[in-house]
Amino acid sequence: MKAARAYPRVLITPKGARWVEGGHPWIYEGEVVRAEGAIENGALADAVTAGGKYLGTGFWSERSKIRLRLVSRNANDTFDEAFWRRRLRWAWEYRKAVMGADTACCRVIFGEADGFPGLTVDRYGEVLSAQTLSAGMERVKPMLFPLLLDVLREDGVAIRGIYERNDVLLREREGLAQGKGWFPGASASGEPVTEICENGVYYRVDVENGQKTGFFLDQKYNRRAVAQMAAGRRVLDCFTHTGSFALNAARGGAEGVTAVDVSETALAAARANAERNGLGDRMAFLCADVFDLLPRLEEQGHKSFDFIILDPPAFTKSRETAANAERGYKEINLRAMRLLPRGGYLATASCSHFMPAERFARTLRAAARDAKVELRQIEARGAAPDHPVLWSVPETDYLKFYLFQVV
Repeated sequence: MKAARAYPRVLITPKGARWVEGGHPWIYEGEVVRAEGAIENGALADAVTAGGKYLGTGFWSERSKIRLRLVSRNANDTFDEAFWRRRLRWAWEYRKAVMGADTACCRVIFGEADGFPGLTVDRYGEVLSAQTLSAGMERVKPMLFPLLLDVLREDGVAIRGIYERNDVLLREREGLAQGKGWFPGASASGEPVTEICENGVYYRVDVENGQKTGFFLDQKYNRRAVAQMAAGRRVLDCFTHTGSFALNAARGGAEGVTAVDVSETALAAARANAERNGLGDRMAFLCADVFDLLPRLEEQGHKSFDFIILDPPAFTKSRETAANAERGYKEINLRAMRLLPRGGYLATASCSHFMPAERFARTLRAAARDAKVELRQIEARGAAPDHPVLWSVPETDYLKFYLFQVV
């Protein structure tokens, strides 16, 4: 690094340097030797080895355990409007390539996987819903969001506003305030509610109060896979939330679908979605805790269902609680396997990256062994391709989804 650099330097340990050179964009607090001079929270800084070798440039987070999030490894990059516009264009062109015409509801920006650490942007028709979880993205979003609207507008995509879902505790670890509302100056208008159509099913999406950014887009094609197998079957959809898997099963020709959730508010939304799609006559809704319901059905000797869907929320959000999560995953899968008749079908998922694929598979094998059944794998799937996986960033590979026949 002979030429003068515009950014302050952060010296990294040899272990941290190896981690970065392996492709991961995060540098943790423990791998920082020292910062040369004061660095504002969210400002850009260069990561260098003790010998001065340039590793990359990223956003500094003075409070987070992830102290530096790299956005480039090219010392010639200048992080101006042209740089960010180019990166936004790459992200949108990727979505068009992998989703084809199916971009009306999709993830437009997926954090590190698209080179925007800590930023999520989902499209729900004419509304974008954004969540900003890093100080660096918070710092550049006044430039970034209008650029994103320009990129979409150039492609003929009309967006009436960007709604920010920054009501998450994680922001406080970055020194950022929580809150939600329309991003100012982005043509925001109307209520933060819209309707989307996914796999031919219509949903009312409340981007202000719905989970995450309003709706779970990552299971889009897994729901379609369920619909393709549901014809003529009696389906139990556990953790249904607003009914997405249940609705796909019903639309796929299921004989009947029972949708279960512990939240009556979620079930009310699921019922409304069923009526909107003309599927109410084939669906029943039950407010119950799945951990109580499945053992009760087993005790009663129920064999009413030949297709069970398990799509629970993340049971763990840290390594410290992964063992408890594993027990939870085993419990619900064991019970489901016992409830199903021989030849029945099971769809099961985990959305926690702290439950890696190998561990989840091991848990399913243990459940099958204890249930005294054999699992015939039909498909092993992940998130839809608008949630790309970077092999150098395991955190992007979080969703595991299996379809089995129980024999």
